[in-house]
Amino acid sequence: MTTPAEFLKATTSGTRVVVRHLIEDGRATDSLGYFHLADDTHCVVATKRGLETIELEKVIAAKEVPPPPAPRPRSATAE
Repeated sequence: MTTPAEFLKATTSGTRVVVRHLIEDGRATDSLGYFHLADDTHCVVATKRGLETIELEKVIAAKEVPPPPAPRPRSATAE
């Protein structure tokens, strides 16, 4: 079985991923976005908030996710 860190190191740049990792207070949070790069200690995910650098030792889970749904068309308003 592949560990989350191994998955991230093997992931191709531009792949949409979700990465669950620990934050300062010991709680977990998710980073959803496009995988940018990984080295031996960190990975970078481009999220809506910008680039997030995540320590691989704090990663709990990681997986590829499908593309976001297409935006819904705006409904016409009657005047």
